[in-house]
Amino acid sequence: MSQDQLEGNIVDIIGRKIQPGKIFLEGKRIHHIDTRDQPYDRYIIPGFVDAHVHVESSMVTPVEFSRTAVRHGTVAAISDPHEIANVLGEEGVKFMLENGKQTPFKFLFGAPSCVPATPFETAGAVLDAEAIERLLKLDGVGFLAEMMNFPGVINQDMGIMNKIRVAKSKNKPIDGHAPGLRGEGLRKYVEAGISTDHECTDIDEALEKIKMGMQILIREGSAAKNFSELIPLMKMYPGRLMFCTDDIHPDELAESHINQLVKRSILLGYDLFDVLRAASLNAVKHYGLDMGLLQVQDPADFIVVNNLEEFRVLATYIDGVQVYSDGNVKIPSVPTEEKNSFSERTITQAEFRVVRESDRMHVIQAKDGTLVTGKKLITISVEGSEAHADVEKDLLKISVINRYDPSVKPSVGFITGFGIKQGAIASSIAHDSHHVICVGVSDMHMAETMQWIFSHRGGIAIHDGSNVHGLPLPIAGLMTADPVEKTGNQYLKLSRIAKMLGSSLHAPFMTLSFMALLVIPALKISDRGLFDTDSFSFTPLFERSL
Repeated sequence: MSQDQLEGNIVDIIGRKIQPGKIFLEGKRIHHIDTRDQPYDRYIIPGFVDAHVHVESSMVTPVEFSRTAVRHGTVAAISDPHEIANVLGEEGVKFMLENGKQTPFKFLFGAPSCVPATPFETAGAVLDAEAIERLLKLDGVGFLAEMMNFPGVINQDMGIMNKIRVAKSKNKPIDGHAPGLRGEGLRKYVEAGISTDHECTDIDEALEKIKMGMQILIREGSAAKNFSELIPLMKMYPGRLMFCTDDIHPDELAESHINQLVKRSILLGYDLFDVLRAASLNAVKHYGLDMGLLQVQDPADFIVVNNLEEFRVLATYIDGVQVYSDGNVKIPSVPTEEKNSFSERTITQAEFRVVRESDRMHVIQAKDGTLVTGKKLITISVEGSEAHADVEKDLLKISVINRYDPSVKPSVGFITGFGIKQGAIASSIAHDSHHVICVGVSDMHMAETMQWIFSHRGGIAIHDGSNVHGLPLPIAGLMTADPVEKTGNQYLKLSRIAKMLGSSLHAPFMTLSFMALLVIPALKISDRGLFDTDSFSFTPLFERSL
C-alpha cells in the first residue's frame, strides 16, 4: 500500500510529551513516526470523543451530525439512541445504526435500557431484556445505555436486573444516570455494575461517585451545563473524567463541540495532557473504541490544530482519510427514509380548560441551565370556576398530548419560569416518550401550535400571537435529514421569537423538552398527569378539593 505522511508537533497523551515529527500512514493505520528537532507551526492531537450524546437532540441524522462534528475535531461519539427507541423501538435503533454506518465517523451506539423510561408515561415501544440481548448482538452496539431507573436498580426490580445481567454476560459497559443519588442507594447502584454518571451537578456528588468507583462525565449541553462546577475534578482525578454534551441543539453544534470544553479547560490552567485525556483516551479505554491515540499501529484518527490555546481545527482524519480540511467537509450527505409514528387528531382549545378545585396549586418551576425543576405551591385568584394563565405572575399552562393514541385526553398543568407574554411554544421532542408538549398563555394558541406539530408529524413550533412558525422533524418527530447549519438557523429563528415574546431562558425549546422527563427532580408532567419525582408518584394539580 502507498504511504502518506503528515508533519507537525505530535502531542502524545500516553507518553505525555510533545515531539515534532512526521507521521507515516499505511492504509487506515499509523505505520511509523519519525521525530524531528525543528518545531512546526501546527499540532497533531488525538481526535475528540463525545462520551455521551443523544444524536437525536441535534435534530439531525447521525450522518449530518458527523458532518458538523468533524469540523470541531470530534471523530467519535458514544451515542445512546434512547430517544428514537422510545418512538420506534428496535426499528429506531437499527435506523441509527444503518445511518451511522454511512459515515466514517466512529459511532458506538448503546442498547437503550429504559424504554419506557418509567411506568408513568406512555412510550411508543417497550424494550425488555430479550430486546436488549438482540440489540447487543448487533455490530455497532457496544454498551447498555444509561440506566435511568435507579430506584429499580436499588430495589432489585426483576426486569431492570435482567437487562443488567444481559450486559454483564456480554462484558459490556453499563452507563449510569443517577442525579443526586448518594449514600447507601448509590452503593447499591454501583455494585450492580453501573460504571458512569453524567448527571452530577455539584462537586461533592461527583467526588462521592468517583470514590465509589464511577467514571464522571463532565456535561456541557444546550440545557444542562455542569462544566464550571465540575472542572476542578481535573486536578484530582484526571483519569476518571470524560467530556460529553448529552443533548446539544443544532445551533450550538454548528458553533462548537468538545473542542470548546478543551479550550476552556486549558484557558483555566489545567494540564494539557490531563485535558486531552478526558477528551479522548478515557472514553476510548472505557468503551473499547476502535479509535487511535497517535500510537504506531493505531487507527489513524487525529486532528491538526493551529496551536494549543485556540485549538482551531485545520484538518480532521479518520482511519487515515482526511474528512475535513480548511472549511471543507468531505463526508457526503445521504438520502434518508422518514420513519415515524404519529397519530392524526384534531385539537381544540376546550381540551386545555382547567376547572379550579381550590385556590392552591402545584406548579412546575423551570430553571435555566439545568434539567432539574422546582415545585411551587402557588395561591391563585379565586375568581371564576377555571384556572387560567397569569402573565403578570409568569404563570403559564403546560400540556402534554399523547402522540400515539388520539383517544387520550391532554394532561394539563401550570408552569413558571418560561416568561413568554403571549402565544405558545410546542415540541414533539419531549423526553423521554416524545409526546407533544406545549407551554402557552392562550388555550387557543396552544391548540393551534400543537395542531401544527400533529399536522407535520413532528417538529418544534411557536405561536407569536398572530401566526405559527415551525421546524418540521419528519424522522420519528425528532430529526430531519437537512444539514446542521440549515436546521440550526431554523431553530435559532424560533428561539429568537420565543425570546422576543419574553422568555429569558438560554434554550427555551431544550428546556421545554425536559419538562416531561420524569426521572429528573422535582416536578414534571407526562401524558398521564403531573408527576412528583421525590415521591415518584403522580400528584394532583390542586392541593385540596373545595
